[in-house]
Amino acid sequence: MRQAGRIVAEVLALVESELKPGATTAHLDQIAEKHIRAAGATPSFKGYGDRRNPFPATLCISIDDEVVHGIPGQRTIKDGQIVSIDAGAIVDGWHGDGARTFIVGSPEPKVKELVDTTRLALMAGIAAARPGARIGDISAAIEDVASPYGYGIVRQFVGHGIGTEMHQEPQVPNYRVGSKGMELVPGICLAIEPMLTLGGHEVAVKPDGWTIVTRDGSLAAHFEHTIAVTDNGPEILTTV
Repeated sequence: MRQAGRIVAEVLALVESELKPGATTAHLDQIAEKHIRAAGATPSFKGYGDRRNPFPATLCISIDDEVVHGIPGQRTIKDGQIVSIDAGAIVDGWHGDGARTFIVGSPEPKVKELVDTTRLALMAGIAAARPGARIGDISAAIEDVASPYGYGIVRQFVGHGIGTEMHQEPQVPNYRVGSKGMELVPGICLAIEPMLTLGGHEVAVKPDGWTIVTRDGSLAAHFEHTIAVTDNGPEILTTV
């Protein structure tokens, strides 16, 4: 999983270097797939899901009010947009999954604050993932970062366990629920991924059956790391 995670981190860095006004989302997807396959890995997302409508690309590229699962195509990136890139790779049957939201050009202060806060919420959630803690401690840490700003915390999509499948139990909500959830022990691997909006938490699915947008049209940000719970605390796997 460390190898898969490292490849995911490399892809996100590569895409960042190519993310500029005029670039097409298809181009970003192509360079990501080329890198993943050259590293001896397989894209996690391509072909994922219902065989009647499998996900058709290597990356999820979500722009502005798109929260997650945006499909790459001939759209061009424009100055001032925020672009969320979600990447996954499989190495010897083990998955890595990570996401970052990038700002193209110079954003309004409220947009930069949203993106920065979402990243900080992720790091707070990771810091809470220690042996003896519970899933609910991760959820509470994320909510405590987001709530003072009044951001919408997406509820329909949450973090998850990860390993030989991309999505495994347990679910990792980004907000408090009634139960504290399972206890964390060394060896558990999780994909923690807060998704925050400048508006409400409700989302909708676009006609393509994949792209998730904010119902009120507000901007959204998404960050994700795959981590392992170790005796010494959380270890981020999606890093170079």
